[in-house]
Amino acid sequence: MNFDEVTEKTLAFREERDWTQFHNPKDLAISISLEAAELLEVFQWSGQDVVVESKSEKIKEEIADVVIYCIYLADTLGLNLADVISSKLDENAKRYPAEKAKGNARKYTEL
Repeated sequence: MNFDEVTEKTLAFREERDWTQFHNPKDLAISISLEAAELLEVFQWSGQDVVVESKSEKIKEEIADVVIYCIYLADTLGLNLADVISSKLDENAKRYPAEKAKGNARKYTEL
């Protein structure tokens, strides 16, 4: 399944349940943050152990929740998510030229 199909399936799921009425930008942004926090919780207290194989199902679920809410927010705001992502990648390519950023974790202002 490609991203457009997933987006359509996600929006259809919401429409079938008449949940659009509850999906205002503020609450969707809060939901994204909450789901991202649940993703972080998977790694809480892991110390040096960052092996994720045993946690992969929970990680998948939380990533999906974050992306689903991002799809809902983009739709609510009338944004094409693919265009928004592509534009941000273009901006990041200017900030982080490969010849300066490759293998480097510094912020673009420090390159």
